[in-house]
Amino acid sequence: MKGYLALENGDSFEGNWIGHTPEQPLEGEVVFFTGMTGYQEVVTDPSFRGQIVVFTYPLIGNYGINESDFESVIPHVSGVILSEYSLEGHHYESVKTFAEYLEKWNIPILANVDTRAVVRRIRNQGVMGGALVHSLEKANFESYKSIEEKLLIKEVSTDKIETFGDGNYHVVLMDFGYKKSIVTSLNHVGCKVTVVPYDTSLETIQSLKPDGVMLSNGPGDPKQMMFHIPVIKEIIKQYPTLGICLGHQLIGLSFGGNTKKLKFGHRGANQPVIDLLQKKVFMTSQNHTFVVDEDSLADTGFSVRYKNVNDGSVEGIIHSSLPIISVQFHPEAHPGPSDSVTIFNDFIGMMNSVRSEKVYA
Repeated sequence: MKGYLALENGDSFEGNWIGHTPEQPLEGEVVFFTGMTGYQEVVTDPSFRGQIVVFTYPLIGNYGINESDFESVIPHVSGVILSEYSLEGHHYESVKTFAEYLEKWNIPILANVDTRAVVRRIRNQGVMGGALVHSLEKANFESYKSIEEKLLIKEVSTDKIETFGDGNYHVVLMDFGYKKSIVTSLNHVGCKVTVVPYDTSLETIQSLKPDGVMLSNGPGDPKQMMFHIPVIKEIIKQYPTLGICLGHQLIGLSFGGNTKKLKFGHRGANQPVIDLLQKKVFMTSQNHTFVVDEDSLADTGFSVRYKNVNDGSVEGIIHSSLPIISVQFHPEAHPGPSDSVTIFNDFIGMMNSVRSEKVYA
């Protein structure tokens, strides 16, 4: 059965439905992901909440879906756009096909689409609203709400406090839409991780007696969290802190910086970043549209340590006097390169230094 991706600029692209077919128009922000693998992790990454994802790699679904690579318990994408779909998943760990998994959650796949043309539109004109429809006559953007108008974090954050693993350090992870692999990475370097809701109070975090705090990734515009920014600032002033992706942006906002939206963002496992301190370039996995504005950091106490090699955007900052480090990329990199995994060791080092200061104080 034929279906269509309609963009709010008036362009449209024809394809064929695979699995679930939406009865009503399904809207979302249209973005593209450049990784050759990792479709299972992408659709279950809470950072993709409210988005229709275009996969640029020509063939998707060829290794199926396994039981271990989920980033959350449910998928979060609004829809999926593909060039070519593999009907079977050929891998020894595969338990079902990509289409079977998404159909279970009523998420449509529109395949046989000219994805190169879609990506060209986005690269030239920027991310924009889109709708998956049975007929172009049903595409209507009068009631469409952009990502900037939604508090998507509330939709993906936990509503309870949970603890995972054990270790020599206790980290409280503020959940703005965290990926499972972040918790796994922290456990791997010796941290017990307590996940708390996105709007947790300073008093609650103090009662948990953490060695450090982590601000997670998540979906949407960080400025939707301005109501909680004063609390976040008080929290991260008191504890060694690591921010990743959205968490990094919230740290910038907390100290008076600003954020802005890139034209089409960075989504993939091949983003080059330079460490300005060590003068080294490494590859990173990323998923974001918003970034910290470098010019706004002048009086915040932060300096830029990492930059994107392609466009010069801020990829990470460090504070001059407080034990705070934040990065725009994903050091847990699942899937993706492991070049930046040492960020977690830097976080351990900050917690260890603060702990030593308390012992000898």
